[in-house]
This record gives sequence, structure tokens and C-alpha cells, in this order.
Amino acid sequence: MIGLGTIANVAAILVGGSIGLLFKGGLKEHYQQSLQKAMGLCTLFIGVSGALTKMIYIQDGALYTINTLPMIISMVIGTIIGEFFDFDGKMETLGRYLKEKASASGDSRFVEGFVTASLTVCIGAMAIVGSIQDGLMHDPSTLYTKAVLDFVILIVFASAYGKGSLFSALPVAVLQGGITILAALLGGSGLPQTVVDNMSFLGSVLIFCVGANLAFGPKFRVANMLPALVIGALMTAFLPM
Repeated sequence: MIGLGTIANVAAILVGGSIGLLFKGGLKEHYQQSLQKAMGLCTLFIGVSGALTKMIYIQDGALYTINTLPMIISMVIGTIIGEFFDFDGKMETLGRYLKEKASASGDSRFVEGFVTASLTVCIGAMAIVGSIQDGLMHDPSTLYTKAVLDFVILIVFASAYGKGSLFSALPVAVLQGGITILAALLGGSGLPQTVVDNMSFLGSVLIFCVGANLAFGPKFRVANMLPALVIGALMTAFLPM
């Protein structure tokens, strides 16, 4: 059954947010930093393991690598496209706009909590890649992992912003659910397994970047790298290497 990953993610947000409401005044900063670094470390290993399974194989006792050249080409072209359109900057601009609107609202803490949490749990490679994997391969494992991360994140946000953070479950359900359904429809039309594998491979590379940002602070503009998924899929479909 497709969509289980999104269902688990929504449930994790609601449960984590509810637990966060039990804390008054928010978690202390050193707790927040430690939790974020721990989640970043876990995400790094998830990205590395996912990429290496598609990149390394053993034959006759020797270790070989594959997909390195398509990965480089896809990441370079995809990043150039992303930087040209500046998806990362547009997301930041949208976030600032929504926060300004939230500050003018009568219930600014509720709205700001909703906006801040929504931008955090909706925007990221894991949300997109995980939804694609769930729809195409009926593999919700990435979204299950994201659910655990969002569970911890919502504890922190709900303790600081209040119940508005819990409503971030709504955009998660719409965005991830929509991508999952679309991916399932594409898969049903006969999307080659090689294309699916390459998107999963590149997605794992981007997940590694997400982990690095969580653990060490902003290092990669991951949103500007997302077009690499499309470039990789097109290359695999029309220019098999």
C-alpha cells in the first residue's frame, strides 16, 4: 500500500508536537543543538549507505564503482539550473514573507509556529525523494526515517511556539501525498527500473547534504541541487551509460 510513509510522517508530527506542548518555555539551547547534531549524524549515514549501495559492487573479489560519471554530470547541470532559478533563495524569500505576515497577525505565535514548522518539515530532499520512493517502489523507509527526524523537530518547535506547530502536518500530508500519488502514476506507466534506481541514488547523495547541514550548519544549498534528480532521470532514460 502506497502512502504509508506520509501517514507515518503526519502521525509523528502530531505525536511529537503534542509531547512538545508539555514543555513550557522551550527546550534549553544546548539540548536543541545536541538533538540537531545527533539527527544530522544519523542522516549522514543514511545518505552514505543509500548512495554506496548504488555506487559500489564486488566482482571476482575486486571492488568496483559505477554511476560516478552520470552522478557528476547530473549534479553539475542540476546545480547550475538550481542556482540560475535560485530555488533556495525563493524558499527563503517565501519564508520571510510568511513570517512577516505572521507577525502582523493577531495570534502571531500560533501562525508563526505553523509557518516555521511547515517550512522545516516540508522543504528538503528527504520529503521529495522519500515520496518518490514510496510511490514508485512502495518503499516508505526514507519517509519513516524522516518521520523520526520530524518527531524530534516538532518536540522542539511545539515547546517553543505552541500548538500552531502541529498544523504543519497539513502541508506535509498534501505535498508528500501528492508526490507519492504522482510517482505511483508514473511508475504504472512503465518507468524503467534504471531510472528509478538512479533517482534513488542521486536522492541519497542529496540526503547526505541534508545531514551535513543539520550536523555542521548550512553548508549546501540543497534546494538548488534538486534539479539533479530530473537531469539524472532524463540521462538514464535517453542516454544510458
